[in-house]
Amino acid sequence: MAILISLFICLRNVDVGVLNVASFRVIIFINVFVIFRFYRLMETSEPSTDAKHLVGPREVIVLEVSDREDSSVGGSSEDEEKIPISKDKPPEYWHIQKLVKYLKSGNQTATVVSLCCLKDHDLTSQINQCAIQDIGGLEILINLLETDDLKCKLGTLSVLTELSQNMEIRRCITDLGGIPLLLKNLTIPARDLQIHVGETLYNVAQISKARKHVRKYNGIEKLVDLLDISEHLLLTPLEELNADSRLCVGVVQAAARALWSVSRSSKNIQVMMKSGIIPLIARLLHCVHMGVIIPSVGVIAQCSNDSSYQLAIQTEGMIKDIVKHLANPDEPQLRRYCAEIIFKCSEDAMTRDMVRQAGGLDPLVTMAKDVVSREDKNLLAAVTGAIWKTAISKENVERYEQMATVQVLVKLLENVDEKEEVLSNAVGALSEFVRHDHNRETLRRCNGIPLVVNLLNYTFPPLLENVPMVIRECAKEPASMRIIEQLDGVRLIWSLLKNSSHKVQAHAAWSLVPCIKYAMDSGEMVRSFVGGLELIVNLLKSKDNDVLACVCAAIAEVAKDTENLGVITDHGVVPMLVHLVTTQDTKLREHLASAIAYCCAWGSNCKMFGRLGAITHLVGYMASNDVNTHRNTAVALFYLSKNSFNCITMHECGVVPFLLRSVASEDKELQQACAGCLANIRRLALEAETYHLITRGKPPEESSSSSSEENND
Repeated sequence: MAILISLFICLRNVDVGVLNVASFRVIIFINVFVIFRFYRLMETSEPSTDAKHLVGPREVIVLEVSDREDSSVGGSSEDEEKIPISKDKPPEYWHIQKLVKYLKSGNQTATVVSLCCLKDHDLTSQINQCAIQDIGGLEILINLLETDDLKCKLGTLSVLTELSQNMEIRRCITDLGGIPLLLKNLTIPARDLQIHVGETLYNVAQISKARKHVRKYNGIEKLVDLLDISEHLLLTPLEELNADSRLCVGVVQAAARALWSVSRSSKNIQVMMKSGIIPLIARLLHCVHMGVIIPSVGVIAQCSNDSSYQLAIQTEGMIKDIVKHLANPDEPQLRRYCAEIIFKCSEDAMTRDMVRQAGGLDPLVTMAKDVVSREDKNLLAAVTGAIWKTAISKENVERYEQMATVQVLVKLLENVDEKEEVLSNAVGALSEFVRHDHNRETLRRCNGIPLVVNLLNYTFPPLLENVPMVIRECAKEPASMRIIEQLDGVRLIWSLLKNSSHKVQAHAAWSLVPCIKYAMDSGEMVRSFVGGLELIVNLLKSKDNDVLACVCAAIAEVAKDTENLGVITDHGVVPMLVHLVTTQDTKLREHLASAIAYCCAWGSNCKMFGRLGAITHLVGYMASNDVNTHRNTAVALFYLSKNSFNCITMHECGVVPFLLRSVASEDKELQQACAGCLANIRRLALEAETYHLITRGKPPEESSSSSSEENND
């Protein structure tokens, strides 16, 4: 095609009056011969075997030839060999290899023509991609990125954009050093070239090595700079923009897509923030161009795991725009990313309030109800996750209750083939709803408890973290607890203590506390679990403080039954508890003190706690500012003070001032425990004083003999 154009130009510039007819015929003959020769070579020549083994340093092989040289390509007829025809590979395979040959050995015109011909093929087809790779075409394309000719670069990038959709080719482009060359071309002011570079980076940066190279060669800063565009172009529809303005919008879209892929790396996220992406990406959310909005929201969704970005989303007022896009029924992908942002950012109370005030709760429930939305599992997972996190606020729960959200979530649990992430998020949302008494009743009435208990048979760790929390709250209602007992739910929860996940262990132990407390015959039920008491005692060897705190809370409840206390004492619960008293964790201190208190009721446990050195550390807990720790420690000291030696130790450790101050507390349980402990210490002091008074009134011989007898006792 390029030769035909050159022929036309040549004929147009020739002055027919100057040349005679014979000369004119010679010119036509030469050009026709060139065309014939070019297509003859295209059909018969075989690509050079050297291209198949193209290794070593990259070279720019696009040559600028003078006008004197022959514009035909290829060698002499003796060098031409026919490509062997194979029945296994289609003719298109060999045709593409011919085109790649001319990329390597042709002049500038032939290179552009070959790139145009390559672009006409389906480069997403695996056989066509293999044809390019087998002959070393990727190396040639990467080399072409270094040429100074804009047309060659545009053609090369248009080919690479399609090829880079393949994962293996992405790796090859990265390994061949393509990322620095792509970023170098990003600085060229040609907008169409920048668009192709951005789209290629979007594909290639799907792999981690490419993302690292983009950061290493300062590509993130260049991409962020391309996001800076005038507000007018963002707010004007494409139909009303001229060609140059449309290219400007295309550059922003390509840069946002490239950053979308790059933002999968946590290190890149930090570099993006330092490069000033926050105000620029906030502006893009106001855009009317959906091609710009979707990647921009995608970038925010990727970055919103970082606490710095979560704060920036609040301060830049992005929540309002995110909620607006969340309600767009025509873009399910956009709605998914908006829901993900709300899911990740709603750990913060202010963000939850902003979502409610912007009207974001209603579209979330609407999508959870919608049958079409339920087909998109990723969207449904994001929506249920957003409902879960926003339900942490009581005000949001009140709005959700008006829309019957509990029933909607129970409907999701009825689908046994539902995606595990959806089930996990739905159960997490229910765990927040059932914190309120009337929602426990609602869950029971819509037959949700059997569905929740059945989920204990799953193996997905995040799901097993949330299910015990629902059962924990439901167990506080007698009618719900009866259902849990009938379904053998307590045994299933106890079995989760064997799970390898620390969170699953902690939540399972935490949910056992009300289950044991409100069961009909909890002592017998716990003893019926073969090896259950040994299992829970052995968890005191865990290195995770959350697990230890929750296990201590469960042990405190188990120890209220005398027979069970005897069993766990035989398993060595006392020294294990004493081993933990040096902890500085407030939550662990709270439940550890409670466990020690209720374990004192068996045999010599009370005395053992004193001899093993637990009292000194417990007295130190009394200085805590945490109300629960303060109260449980006072209860533990009260039970320990029933042993005379422990009273002496407490007095020596200076516990009396703490107890005297705590007696004035408004907490009745704390008052009672402190008063009881003081009474035991005072009683021992009175007995000791009475003993000394009696011994002083006796003769020395009788006094010495009686004292020796007491020492022998």
